[in-house]
Amino acid sequence: MDSLEKLVTSTGIANLTFGHLVMIAVCLGLIYLAIKKEFEPLLLLPIGFGGLLANVPIAGIAEPDGFLGIIYDLGVSNGLFPLLIFMGVGAMTDFGPLLAHPKTALLGAAAQFGIFGTLIGALVLSQYVPGISFSIQDAAAIGIIGGADGPTAIFLASKLSEDLLGAIAVAAYSYMALVPIIQPPIMNLLTTETERKIEMTQLRTVRRVEKIVFPLMVFGLCLLLLPDATPLIGALMLGNLMAESGVVDRLAGAARNELINIVTILLGLAVGSKLGADGFLQVETIGILALGLVAFSLGTAAGVLLAKLMNLLTKEPVNPLIGAAGVSAVPMAARVVNKVGQDNNPTNYLLMHAMGPNVAGVIGSAVAAGTLLALLG
Repeated sequence: MDSLEKLVTSTGIANLTFGHLVMIAVCLGLIYLAIKKEFEPLLLLPIGFGGLLANVPIAGIAEPDGFLGIIYDLGVSNGLFPLLIFMGVGAMTDFGPLLAHPKTALLGAAAQFGIFGTLIGALVLSQYVPGISFSIQDAAAIGIIGGADGPTAIFLASKLSEDLLGAIAVAAYSYMALVPIIQPPIMNLLTTETERKIEMTQLRTVRRVEKIVFPLMVFGLCLLLLPDATPLIGALMLGNLMAESGVVDRLAGAARNELINIVTILLGLAVGSKLGADGFLQVETIGILALGLVAFSLGTAAGVLLAKLMNLLTKEPVNPLIGAAGVSAVPMAARVVNKVGQDNNPTNYLLMHAMGPNVAGVIGSAVAAGTLLALLG
C-alpha cells in the first residue's frame, strides 16, 4: 500500500495545480499563434514548448540541474545566446539602405523613445499600483521591450532583472509578432492620406568599400563612447563584416544559417523555462505586458512624428510611414510600412527606404541597452 500511495502521489495528476493549468493554456496559445497565425514561429514555438516543459510537476525540468535549467545556464544567464543571435542577424543585415539615406538613422533613434518613456512608466506603476514593485533595474529591463528587439531584451534582462526574464521575453517577442496588427492604426492616426502617398526617390548605389568600413566605424565609435554596448554591437558588426567582406562566405553562411538556427532553438527553450506557474503568474507580469504594449506604441509613434518634423525642416520629402520602421523588428516592420504605403498608393514602394530606419533601430536598441547597463549595472 505504501508503494501504491507513493506511485499515486508521484503522478502529474496528483500534483497539477490551477496555476500549472493556466500556464499550460498560455503556452498552448503561444504554439497556436506560431503555427496557425505564423507570428514569430521560430521563437514562439520553442518558447511555448519550453513553457510546457517548465510546468511539468515534480520533474524539475526547469531547475538548475534539469534539462531546461542546464540550457539556461549555458547561454542565457551569461548573455551568450543573445550575442550569437546578434552575430547571425548581422550576417543577414544589409546596411546599404541606411548608408544610402543616412538621415533615416534619426528615425531609428527616435523609435527608442519608447524605451525611456516606459522606464518612467514602470516606476510610476510601482508607486501607485498595489502588488507591483519594480526597481530601477527592473524598469530598465522592461523598457527595452520598446525597442522590439528580443535578443537585446533578453540580454539586458539577464543582466539587470533575471527574475522578470520570462515575462519580458514573452512580451518582447509577442509584440514583435503583432507588428502587423499594432502598428498600422498608429501610423494611420498620426499621418494624413496625402503624407502616406508621398513617393520617395530611388536610393543611390552603395559602394562595397562603404559597406566594409561601416561595421568597423560603428564598432570603433562604440568602443570609444559606450563600451558597455560593445558585446551586442560587436557581435552584430562582426556578423555584418563577415557577410560584406566577401572572403569568408562559409563563416557568414554558418552565422546566418546553422549557428542562428541552433541558438534560436536553445534560446526559445531557455526563455520558456521561465514560464513556470510559480514565477509567471503574478500581478507584475500583467504590468509588464501592459507596459510592453505602451513601449512599442510609443516607439512607433515617435518615429512617425520625427519623420513628419523632418519634412518641415528639409527639402527632400520623406514618407512619415517609414518612421514606424525605427523599431528593430527586422524586416517585419519595414514590410508593414511598405504594405500601408501601397494601401494608400499602389505605386509606392517603401520597403528599401524603410529598411534604413529599421536596421538603425537594431543599432539604436543595442546602444540604449548599453547605456542602461552602464548606468544601472
